[in-house]
Amino acid sequence: MNTYIFSYYLIQFCGHSWIFTNMFIRFLSFGEDSVADTFHSIGLVMRICQLVSILELLHIRFGIEKDQFFPRFLQITERIVILFVAIASQEEVQGKGIVCVLFFLWSCIDVIRYTYCILLETGIYFQGLAWLYHSLWIPFYPLSVLAQAFAIYESLPHFETSGTYSIRILFPFDLAIYFPYVLKIYMAMLFVGKFFYFLANTPEDVYVRHWQDWVLHSHPSLGPDWYRKIFIHTSLPSLIIPV
Repeated sequence: MNTYIFSYYLIQFCGHSWIFTNMFIRFLSFGEDSVADTFHSIGLVMRICQLVSILELLHIRFGIEKDQFFPRFLQITERIVILFVAIASQEEVQGKGIVCVLFFLWSCIDVIRYTYCILLETGIYFQGLAWLYHSLWIPFYPLSVLAQAFAIYESLPHFETSGTYSIRILFPFDLAIYFPYVLKIYMAMLFVGKFFYFLANTPEDVYVRHWQDWVLHSHPSLGPDWYRKIFIHTSLPSLIIPV
């Protein structure tokens, strides 16, 4: 077991579990009034978790974590741009309900994901948790993209009014950068990026990759093609049935 990567997964799990639990308890206690105060109560922990997640790109590059670099890069940069640019820089957006929706989707995805990764790192494999992990992203990732695009849409009027991040460059060319236009282009790129993410992470490919990683982690002497001799795919996206 890699102690470093286990500690990283554990820290992220604790952070996102705290976010999810805090949101749930606050909603039960204060109802809809808790929605407007979500960012002020949870935003700091969410920002820390998302900044720490940049380490995952280094994990992939140095072979500590087995995953595809570009899809993970898209996911991390999307969250950081939305969180720090569209939400944190505009106080008027922080009280919107879309912030609560985003935090809920992100925390749900990551609590399941890091729970799965922690158990996998210790050599423990649960079929039910694996099915949930590899199936949950199918509805949740498109929903998170829609929520991110809506967060940008909500922030556009405030950027247009305040002129935040809109700059004028006089040298070497006289160039004015109107930041709301940049956000509109980025909003369109969100859907393009998510399309490539789905191409690179079909349910079957993701499941097989993680199952193979678990087999190689637990039984390194079996070889990389062992799972193909034992298991066959079914038509269901996240199910493998023994031969």
